[in-house]
Amino acid sequence: MESLLVSTGVVALAEIGDKTQLLAFILAARFKKPLPIIAGILCATIVNHGLAGALGAWITSALSPEILRWVLGASFIGMAIWTLIPDKIEEEETRVATRFGVFGATLITFFLAEMGDKTQIATVAMAAHYPSAVLVVIGTTLGMLLADVPAVFAGDKLANKIPMKLVHSIAAGVFAVLGVATLLGAGAKLGF
Repeated sequence: MESLLVSTGVVALAEIGDKTQLLAFILAARFKKPLPIIAGILCATIVNHGLAGALGAWITSALSPEILRWVLGASFIGMAIWTLIPDKIEEEETRVATRFGVFGATLITFFLAEMGDKTQIATVAMAAHYPSAVLVVIGTTLGMLLADVPAVFAGDKLANKIPMKLVHSIAAGVFAVLGVATLLGAGAKLGF
């Protein structure tokens, strides 16, 4: 249950101000059809984070527990630093696949925007850290939806009222605590 709650909270915080949340704002403004946008976000996230979770689970079998601990600890600390750097979105990402309709455009652009994004990397790290990759993927997907669904409905009005620096600082702090705890041996009872 911890893996579900931590992955949900960390990704929800990390996603605020992230390029995929900005993409949700842009798609909502462009298409004004929230339900297919939300369905596209959900499907893209399940596929993207499902692949990331599988990679994270595989990593635990490929690396020794000692090496895994150092890789994960460094990854979480790297995520803390990365979270403090605000994302910008490329206009061309919003133009991709518009011929596939609202759902298709959202699915394709979200999937592509998430490739190598901090929330995808965080999913890999948390799936390697926690014993249940499935719960991590469910949690990271919920975290994405918690951050992006309000963006779809509220658009730019909400973005201007959220203290982005504070939210990014909190998310960075959570990643840093996970990194330090991992380096200090937290999770050793779980085999890593």
